[in-house]
Amino acid sequence: MNKGWSAAMALMGLAAMVTEACAQNVRVNVGIANSATDAALFVADKKGYFKAKGLDVNFIAFDSGARMIAPFASGDLDVGAGGPSAGLYNAVARGIDIRIVADKSSTPPGRPINFLLVRKDHVESGRYKTLADLKGMKVAGAAPGGAATTTLDKLLEKAGLRIADVERVYLGFPQQVIALQNKAVDAALPTEPSASEGVKNGSAVRIIGDDEIYPNHQLAAIFYAGQFAANKPEAARRFMRAYIRGARDYADAIVNGKLSGPKGEEMIAILTASSQIKDPEIYRAITAANIDPDGKLGVESLKEDLAIFTKEGLIEGKVDINKVIDTSFAETVVRELGPYKRGEK
Repeated sequence: MNKGWSAAMALMGLAAMVTEACAQNVRVNVGIANSATDAALFVADKKGYFKAKGLDVNFIAFDSGARMIAPFASGDLDVGAGGPSAGLYNAVARGIDIRIVADKSSTPPGRPINFLLVRKDHVESGRYKTLADLKGMKVAGAAPGGAATTTLDKLLEKAGLRIADVERVYLGFPQQVIALQNKAVDAALPTEPSASEGVKNGSAVRIIGDDEIYPNHQLAAIFYAGQFAANKPEAARRFMRAYIRGARDYADAIVNGKLSGPKGEEMIAILTASSQIKDPEIYRAITAANIDPDGKLGVESLKEDLAIFTKEGLIEGKVDINKVIDTSFAETVVRELGPYKRGEK
């Protein structure tokens, strides 16, 4: 083979590599709730896992997963990270292709994410003594028909109350803490780290965690827009691989339910840099969000949530949840990487 031919072949190979690299530079708009359960996304971003996969990830903050549905429908979001909501299922019933593709957080015993907070003055005055005293109170949740709706339903059932026995108010998690401080609401169900912020500032008392209210609740998940999954399947797979790598780094940093040791400090630094809570002591104190390092979903919990939404009259059509759930991306990544083992990449 002559030198000219070799040089030409080398240039062709280089051109192919450049073309492939350019093709991999995919913009991905990702909706987040800006909570501790976004940790795996923050880790994958800050540690360069998305970038290494040729993904230009743009995080867009929402006050709940339910608020992401309209941007999904308009094509403005590719990926979402929030609670499976009645709005999501109604969108699916209208023919909008949104898929639940991986775990973002769940609540096994000992790993709460949301907490019932009651105003401290109510506890000190005796207005609040037991869960039954929630009757007549204003209780803040993230959004109508969101994940907190089913948590509140289970909580009131535990208290022997009905939904009609409380006045529901809808606010983002940080705003719930402000509303407790301002005495605009009586109780709230914020996620961490906002829940700990409410206790730390002296406005509220932590009553019960959602791991007791609704054990093994699939509280939040990763969603793919159907167009992203169908039209950009390779980018969707690369996104999932980077996400699961972030989830595994996060899982490695948890010791006895807390972010601890050098790896824990690395995660805390990422969370304080990426989320709205900037006090690292809060992240050291809270129970770490339970994020499955293989992305495995709690399908039975999703079915139960849909049944609750249906019972409350929030579902406007027929939904086959088995057609909403798409675990193929996470399963493909786990086959490639192998099941999670602590400390392994």
